[in-house]
Amino acid sequence: MRREVVRSFAQRMVRTCGQTRAYGRVAKHLIGATMMSTDQATLREPLGLREISDAAIAVIDAQGTVVAWTQAAQHLVGYCAEDVVGRSAALVLPSSEEALGISAFAEQCRAQGGWSGTAAVRHRDGRTLELSVRLWLLWGQGTAHRWLVSLTDIGAFSSGMINGSVPESLLARAPVGISIRDPQLRCTWMNHTMEHDGISRDRRFGRRLKDSLPGFEAEALEAVMRQVLASGTSAVHEYRAWPPEDPRRERAFSASFFCLQDADGQALGVCSLTVDVTSNQRVRERLAVLSQASTRIGSTLDVMQTAQELAGLAVPLLADYVTVDLAESVPLGKEPPAQNDTTYGRPRVFRRAGLASIHPGVPESTFARGETISVPPNSPLASALRTGRSHLEPVLDTTPGTWVDRDPARAQKIRENGIHSLMIVPIRARHSVLGVAVFVRTEDPTPFQQDDLLLAEELVTRAALSLDNARQYARERSTALALQRNLLPHRLRGGVAVEAAGRYLPADTDAGVGGDWFDVIPLPCARVAFVVGDVVGHGINAAVTMGRLRTAVRTLADLDLPPDELLSHLDDSVRRLTGEDDDASDQIPAIMGATCVYVVYDPVTRQCTMARAGHPPPAIVDAQGQVTFPDLPTGVPLGLGLGLVPFDAVEVELPEGSLLAFYTDGLVESRDDDIEVGMHRLGTALSQPEQSLEDLCSSVMETVPAQAASDDVALLLARVHALKPAHTVSWDLPTEPVVVSDARHLAAHQLSAWGLEHLVPTTELIISELVTNAIHHGAGPIRLRLIKHQVLTCEVFDSGKCYPRLRHARMADENGRGLFLIAQLSSKWGSRSATGGKLVWADQELPSKL
Repeated sequence: MRREVVRSFAQRMVRTCGQTRAYGRVAKHLIGATMMSTDQATLREPLGLREISDAAIAVIDAQGTVVAWTQAAQHLVGYCAEDVVGRSAALVLPSSEEALGISAFAEQCRAQGGWSGTAAVRHRDGRTLELSVRLWLLWGQGTAHRWLVSLTDIGAFSSGMINGSVPESLLARAPVGISIRDPQLRCTWMNHTMEHDGISRDRRFGRRLKDSLPGFEAEALEAVMRQVLASGTSAVHEYRAWPPEDPRRERAFSASFFCLQDADGQALGVCSLTVDVTSNQRVRERLAVLSQASTRIGSTLDVMQTAQELAGLAVPLLADYVTVDLAESVPLGKEPPAQNDTTYGRPRVFRRAGLASIHPGVPESTFARGETISVPPNSPLASALRTGRSHLEPVLDTTPGTWVDRDPARAQKIRENGIHSLMIVPIRARHSVLGVAVFVRTEDPTPFQQDDLLLAEELVTRAALSLDNARQYARERSTALALQRNLLPHRLRGGVAVEAAGRYLPADTDAGVGGDWFDVIPLPCARVAFVVGDVVGHGINAAVTMGRLRTAVRTLADLDLPPDELLSHLDDSVRRLTGEDDDASDQIPAIMGATCVYVVYDPVTRQCTMARAGHPPPAIVDAQGQVTFPDLPTGVPLGLGLGLVPFDAVEVELPEGSLLAFYTDGLVESRDDDIEVGMHRLGTALSQPEQSLEDLCSSVMETVPAQAASDDVALLLARVHALKPAHTVSWDLPTEPVVVSDARHLAAHQLSAWGLEHLVPTTELIISELVTNAIHHGAGPIRLRLIKHQVLTCEVFDSGKCYPRLRHARMADENGRGLFLIAQLSSKWGSRSATGGKLVWADQELPSKL
């Protein structure tokens, strides 16, 4: 009967091929010549997992009698277990003509433990089905054997056929291990392939699964088998096993379970078809690694953090120890060297940016993260950097004379930690090599293979894009910060009457720096100007605009304009610059608006004049720590008022030792709190006048919310002092020509009291010209004032509105030489408007010891 069954299957094969010798060609057509296995235990044609789980299963004894049937077989061919079990398998096989070579084929099938192909199978309703048929030879105890038959509808897989080729699912099949267990789950039959999990036949027969597999795996599998026996259906379950010859090497299996029924439809046992899916498992693991790479690498725009994310992801998913070394210029945002080769035998210098290991403390590494390292010449590391190609060394060669032997420090680490397999992958981006990633295995005994290198290269490629983006961001950010630092004042000089300190905190955003700035500008007559501004936006454009506005403010300050007039002129400048940007349609407007506060402090009178353009008001802190915010007209932000809304100035008299605090809105505004909360927080931090200005700046900056700021912050603190009465003197003079002589004598006497006798002749000439001009070109009373501070200032006030202008007199001219003489005698001179008139002044340098 067995020969009859085999003959019937062979006849189907002959009908398909036309002659017996075509069998090999048909087999190659089905699965491809490269997929044929050399294992002689079975005809190891790979089998798809889907085909296993959907197969109809039957068991035939040595005489060709069906001894077990499944519900899936009933659904496929229409015969129930009662119709088939105990009868010849020929029941479902239509008769066919004899053909040459049948006996030879039968012997081949018998010797190789199975057969696979297509056959015509009779359905119960009389139809003929073209099915994929597989035969497996099963062994029991002793020499007893049976056949397991798997029937699969070809039409279920025909949708995967392309141009007559085999569907991809069939090309990825694996050899099938088969076992049959009785209702008590004891092994009764199996094929040779079932031993692929490392458990021998003798350890299986008559025993339950828990006697051969680890407890937790066996319990799970037996639970599935009991469920299959109870329901009569099929089930699929994946599990893991560790071969006895290499218990550290994990293997993955997928098992399909079928309930075998006897003639009465009762459960006769359970059949399992097991496929080694270790390679599939590795593919899934690699896909999982790549999936994690898309979310875990490049989470920030920090070069060092991105390199650490690459190392942290690869351990332990791919390697036991990973290092990521970047060219030293990369973390600084600079371009990597054009040539990554060594020069004159000197090793190139890199920085260890990423470091990860399965061992605490990373004992494999000779360098800590952040340290600079050198790449040994004539090593695979140097070669990878030079050529840009990866290096795979499945078994690390540490024999004398190799590059490892010439690097004692690395050689010692290799020996101490059992490093046995190595991959080196250059990190490339935009035709540049940014660095190198090294993957090492120590505890995992499996050497790296080519597919591991492909995965490592994919990970590095993804990381390289993030690293290059982070590098470019770092470069742009460092450029903007450098620009900002150069545009902000390096030293805050307020003369003898002002102490000043400032802080700048860039916004923690992708755009980087912003347009906040502050400045302290010395003015004539011992006065000092304070300015704080905020340009809308972030990045290079905002920083450049800030620099333009700061320059404009200094230029206008040199004209000694009152704060309200200065803001009006600055508003005109902003609107003009905005108009120029609008004309350049191909460029982004550089100025989108700005706010500013400008304050002038006079230490002689302790008067402080303030004006603001849409900016938060300054805070005033007295000597007792009382904080107030002056009621200062808000004004319109610069560039938005169209010049129609004037700016208003307010004068405030400051007590000795008062503290002025200027700031931008980033200090008091946040997404979570109202501005009143921020103002209160600022006032609390400022109410500590006993602190130094530097410490007070630090205390105030600590009030900035810990979460990422959405705006940059500028802070300027100024402690103001009144000029000592002994350092200033003034006289009211009548508008008569004789008063010029009196003014000279008064000034000479005061200079002698100050110990400045050497300045008397020059000062007398300057005062003569200033008072004479006030008499001839001014009006009303004249006031002369001398101020001794960093320089000696001679100041003459009159109520006229005619401002002096320097002219170069010709030889025949009798006038026009006075101001020219003053310019030659003084270090600096000028004029400005004052309440009720104008004021002309001239400075002279004092000896350094004063």
